[in-house]
Amino acid sequence: MARICLIGGSGFIGRHIAEQLSRRQDQIIIPTRNREKAKRDLIMLPTVDLIPADIRDEHTLDALLAGCDVLINLVGILHSRSGRPYGPQFAEAHVALPRRLAAACVRNGVRRLIHLSALGASADAPSQYLRSKAAGEQALREAAGPLELTLFRPSVVFGPDDQFLNAFARLQRFLPFMLLAMPEARFQPVYVEDVARAVLASLAEDQSIGQTYELVGPRVYSLRELVSYAGRLCGHPRPIAGLGLGASMLLASVMECLPGRILSRDNVRSMRRDNVS
Repeated sequence: MARICLIGGSGFIGRHIAEQLSRRQDQIIIPTRNREKAKRDLIMLPTVDLIPADIRDEHTLDALLAGCDVLINLVGILHSRSGRPYGPQFAEAHVALPRRLAAACVRNGVRRLIHLSALGASADAPSQYLRSKAAGEQALREAAGPLELTLFRPSVVFGPDDQFLNAFARLQRFLPFMLLAMPEARFQPVYVEDVARAVLASLAEDQSIGQTYELVGPRVYSLRELVSYAGRLCGHPRPIAGLGLGASMLLASVMECLPGRILSRDNVRSMRRDNVS
């Protein structure tokens, strides 16, 4: 049994990783801003301890990591205010937080660190999201002297309660047709349980230390194909009107102002680069 701190463990991917770790009888520490809002299936896992905590605070991190063997960081956001080379929310979640986590691991003797990045992350990527993910990877590598670091770069992750295919299914329940930004953007979707299994496998495999793994499914799809598939599955397939780059950016600028912020201009920029292995 291991004692594992799972940062971002109350999210979509984190819940599946926590469930698989719990089956192994590992002790899982999940910091959360609001324990009462955590999913009930997560609270019911017998070896999971949900702890109200502010992970931006150095002393709080030290308390969370005391006695831990592994830290797994799953924190990621899709939207931020604009900035160069990336906006402030991206800078905090994708760069500053990994740097703080690495420093906290070193202070507390936690050698093993696993970090979930994003497929396509690079310093010259077209979007702030991907550039910030690359900067977060670099921050971890710079701190990786005493750490046993493994990086994962998943394509879009699907499964129960995902915010990708399910969002398109919900839209098609009430819209007469779909205006679709970047319809020919390519993705290689990976199932959430496979992502969780890959993370767990790396814990048992010393050869994964120092490696970066791309996590993808077996097939490449265009966004148009995925949206059409989601419509058929929910029983409400709709006609799809694909938009070019200019119209996609215009649509995204409008949707940025709506509640829920389903699409942003930075998302459109990300889709200019194929999200495939």
